[in-house]
Amino acid sequence: MAELALTSFRTYAQGLDHPECVAVGPDGLIYAGGEAGQIYRVQPTGVVETLAVTGGFILGLCLDAELNVYACDLKQQVVYRVSPQGEVTCYSGGTPERPMITPNFPVFDAAGRLYVADSGGWHARNGCIYCVHPDGRTVVVSEQLNEFPNGLALSPDGREMFVALSNIPGVAKAEVLADGAFGPPVPVVTTPQAIPDGLAFDAAGDLLIACYTPDVIYRYSRAGQLSVVAEDWESTTLSSPTNVAFVGEDRRTLVVASLSRWHLAAAEWSVPGAAPHFPKMPRAATSVA
Repeated sequence: MAELALTSFRTYAQGLDHPECVAVGPDGLIYAGGEAGQIYRVQPTGVVETLAVTGGFILGLCLDAELNVYACDLKQQVVYRVSPQGEVTCYSGGTPERPMITPNFPVFDAAGRLYVADSGGWHARNGCIYCVHPDGRTVVVSEQLNEFPNGLALSPDGREMFVALSNIPGVAKAEVLADGAFGPPVPVVTTPQAIPDGLAFDAAGDLLIACYTPDVIYRYSRAGQLSVVAEDWESTTLSSPTNVAFVGEDRRTLVVASLSRWHLAAAEWSVPGAAPHFPKMPRAATSVA
């Protein structure tokens, strides 16, 4: 039995163009992307504003302390930085030796390093993880996490990076070293016949795993137990629930993106979500190899 009944969910916002990802900003607002390159800012009232349009297809995104959005663009094969005024600039396209193929999800650490999962091709085993340093220098930190790496989540203590590997299917983790490099990957959990996409920790240290298909969200507990948080066999309330984020003053509102629909859904969670990192970035930072 699922922990949250579908009747627990309400419509948080609607009128979005197949949102693949949601993220919370330091302003407490939800941000999301669309399949025509839209960058959305969503008010708690449900009002949806379009900050910018890249002309691509936005997958994962995150924000820094000054409300710049860092967005993975599938079509343009780069990570864009979008200012609060809607100015779009390229933050990283990978390295000269390994340009990005399928930039899928970004996450900041406390030092302002932006980790980016590049999924590569489906079952091609050519994915990798990049680290874009605050000075704009981009390096590859893992070629072992190559089975279509998708969503990323730093452990609450910042010591480990958890990676959704859609082609396993399952989740692995790697130690984050002092210089931002990764240690060897370690398997965490498998999700048979379910494709993990987005990851998010709550403050208790449990990991939520949002799946592209079937329409299910799992909880992987600190004790190593996998359970169903919510599922929707009709694919209406939760329809390809690819990513989740926690919002609200106490971060107890769980917001879910539905890639196959036009809305965000929300329900209340039992504990707060883990606090994301919103680093203050150098204004002149730009991508260099």
